[in-house]
Amino acid sequence: MIEASSVDNATAPLPINHDFTPQDEDMARSEATFRFIVQNVSELKEQVLSPACYVRCLPWKILVLVRNTTRNDHQPHKALGVFLQCNGECSSPGWSCYGLGELKLLSYKPEGTHLCRKIHHMYHCKEDDWGFAHFIAWDDLMNPDNGFVKNDSITLEAHVIAEAPHGVSWDSKKHTGYVGLKNQGATCYMNSLLQTLFFTNVLRKAVYKIPTVGDDSSRSVAFALQRVFYDLQFSEKPVATKKLTKSFGWETLDSFMQHDVQEFLRVLLDKLENKMKGTLVEGTVPKLFEGKMTSFIKCKNVNCTSTRVETFYDIQLSVKGNNNIYESFKDYISTELLDGDNKYDAGEHGLQEAEKGVRFDVFPPVLHLHLLRFQYDPQRDASVKFNDRFEFYEEINLDPYLQEVPSTPSHYTLHAVLVHSGDNHGGHYVVFINPKGDGKWCKFDDDVVSRCTKQEAIEYNYGGKEDAPHMARKATSAYMLIYIQTTQLKYVLQDASESDIPPDLCDRINEEMRYEMAVGGSKYKGR
Repeated sequence: MIEASSVDNATAPLPINHDFTPQDEDMARSEATFRFIVQNVSELKEQVLSPACYVRCLPWKILVLVRNTTRNDHQPHKALGVFLQCNGECSSPGWSCYGLGELKLLSYKPEGTHLCRKIHHMYHCKEDDWGFAHFIAWDDLMNPDNGFVKNDSITLEAHVIAEAPHGVSWDSKKHTGYVGLKNQGATCYMNSLLQTLFFTNVLRKAVYKIPTVGDDSSRSVAFALQRVFYDLQFSEKPVATKKLTKSFGWETLDSFMQHDVQEFLRVLLDKLENKMKGTLVEGTVPKLFEGKMTSFIKCKNVNCTSTRVETFYDIQLSVKGNNNIYESFKDYISTELLDGDNKYDAGEHGLQEAEKGVRFDVFPPVLHLHLLRFQYDPQRDASVKFNDRFEFYEEINLDPYLQEVPSTPSHYTLHAVLVHSGDNHGGHYVVFINPKGDGKWCKFDDDVVSRCTKQEAIEYNYGGKEDAPHMARKATSAYMLIYIQTTQLKYVLQDASESDIPPDLCDRINEEMRYEMAVGGSKYKGR
């Protein structure tokens, strides 16, 4: 039986020769494969470690040992143990790094079969190695038919895929060009949402231009957001958000738990829109986020139709019962039949059978889609999370859901994926962003930013699995998607530089920074 467990990290000097061949010298890489040749294996007495291979700037090593135990029949049993160690020489508490991959014992025979064991673990200071105490029975290892031993040597191979670590030195700015937001507790989805607004560059530039001279810095949402955006743009280290949450009046976990991300976004955009009125950037918010739809009720047997044009800043899409984003849009515009006791009161025509529904007139340049992951379950009489598999795509075409074919195609490119892990009682929030709209994704996990693959950003967040090896946390799925109209990508993601910030705002922020330096030191490099 293969057993996964942790082992003691005390390691004796290495009397045994070894060989090590890393594939890549990029220490910040997310993935690597390396080998360890253990010679004089028949004389192996103590555990040995391979040289380090660096992944996500942490040292990863293959740990090998001999395990002598007694079987149930009281007969001695000898086995080879193989483990993957992460950051084993670090004595600092509080760090963690999720890693997965494969440990492999290679057969030198051309027709031989390698022995492979999958592995995944959240490494931390108290469990910095993980693997198999009984990777292979000693008799099987030494059996020449298996081809594992040649000239009294064995070759082990480790393939490692790791997330960016927490609690250790990880320079997000150096590795990605971006910085994260501090996890200050009680903010749930806020950090993820703020990053998406920051990377909506045309909005960021408009926010900088909101006049905030004379505003109380502890009460002005606009100025607090200007400061967060400025820090995200120029800081070298994670940025604080306490002033923003204080200005918003949401300083406790209850405040965020009582409002979902849709409410928070609407309130924030409403505050910005009102603050922009009468300024050079008036109308920026509706220009970017406002779409139009028509609600209608159409009688089936008489010529009577009631319509109402409505604006929207976001769309709520049902996950339950739908396999993908297109099925959800189709469900959204499906009609409801009003008949029987639910007939429509058509005025002079009396009660009539009718169809009720909505049709989209215009989709906005920046489309916010809220996936209804959290809903009331009458059977449980409680709000629950639906982690059902729900597919969404890097490119979508929404023309079929409009009343009329638009002059400009409603083709959209995925810009951000907001993700939740856990249940409705809390959990963890991260966001994957495609900052330049070019398919190069980054993961924003509070204060840690790392580059990631398109698969990690999209497919891994479809949901449908409570626990998967490539996921560090259970019940991980997207709960909000942000798309940008493909023809508007250059406009929405236009370059934003320091020259776009009004001088008086720069002066005010620099004054605050000088005060903060005086009381706590600077987090900025000279620019």
